[in-house]
Amino acid sequence: MARKTKLMQRVEDEYQRPLEKLLPEMVNELGLSGTAEELRVSKATLGYWLLKLGISVRRVALAPGETLEVKRIS
Repeated sequence: MARKTKLMQRVEDEYQRPLEKLLPEMVNELGLSGTAEELRVSKATLGYWLLKLGISVRRVALAPGETLEVKRIS
């Protein structure tokens, strides 16, 4: 587990959730810029957090009629 900064801990305390769960959900809903704005951090800081926590962000283009399925490996 990555060591968390005071700012990371502040965000976790504010949202009552670990960043490992919070960030993927927020990025999916709000996008990178929206998430950074909501958390009141820079986009560079958010990018660093994602990298540090091992959270990958992928951009996928789908043609009409195509779907995307995400599977979690437990």
